[in-house]
This record gives sequence, C-alpha cells and structure tokens, in this order.
Amino acid sequence: MRRRDIVATGGCQCGAVRYRASAMLDNAHLCHCRMCQKATGGLFAALVAAPDDALEWTRGTPAVFRSSERVERGFCAACGTPLFYHGLDGGRTNLTIGSLDNPAAFPPIDQMGSEARMPWFETLPALPDQGATEDEDPEWAAAIRRSNRQAPDGD
Repeated sequence: MRRRDIVATGGCQCGAVRYRASAMLDNAHLCHCRMCQKATGGLFAALVAAPDDALEWTRGTPAVFRSSERVERGFCAACGTPLFYHGLDGGRTNLTIGSLDNPAAFPPIDQMGSEARMPWFETLPALPDQGATEDEDPEWAAAIRRSNRQAPDGD
C-alpha cells in the first residue's frame, strides 16, 4: 500500500465528531463481510485508510465498539454515523468513505469479504433509476432541506 500525502477531512452526520488525515493510503475498498454489513447497516463497508500517525480528531471523540478481539469500530455516539474500522495491530485506521467530505476522491479499487456478498449485488447497476429527489418530489425535497439537521461537509 502506497502512502499518499494528501489531506482528507470528514465527520459524522450531526457534526459532533470531525477528523483530518494528512496522508491517506491507496487501499480504497469494499468489504462485504457480515461484520461490516452489521457495523454499517448496509450491504458492505466502503473504506479507505489513513496511517494512524496522520489521523487526528479535530472535533469530539468517536465512541468505540470492539467488534472482535482484533478490531474496533468507531462511530458518533450522538447520531450513530459509522466512522472507522481499526485493526488493533495494523498501524492504520480505515475510514468510512461515506463519512469523508469528498468521498468521490477515493473510488474503491478492490473488494473483500466475498463470502457474505449478496448474491444479487452484481444486478444493482441494472435497476431502474428513479432520478433525483428534487425532480421526483420537489415539495418533499424542499421540506427535508428546511428541517435538515445534517452538518455540512467541511470544518
């Protein structure tokens, strides 16, 4: 894994926990294992690592759940956003790509945990696209924007 000297920032949905990484690794990946499915509440965890010595928590402190004897996972105790996967002997913290301020900068290059990948995962790109919420139901989208409690990206 190659270390890239780029800055990445991110945080939880409510803004109570924020982080900054002064370097990232080139390991963006999807993990389909059952533990990652449960930890994120999704079909997979989309992760990319920062070296532990390059990661700092700039606002708040994540809550931590030790999901096995070798792994801990961090999340915001206030809003529940999954923030990281940390192997206790790895020297790096895998941040959830969705919690990054610029998730598009880290496209996955690998997959793992295929034993639990949903058998219909490959069919997802063929599903009908219902379009943008703003186009399909502008009144609903406007109401959500008015009452949105989500913190903006960035510090």
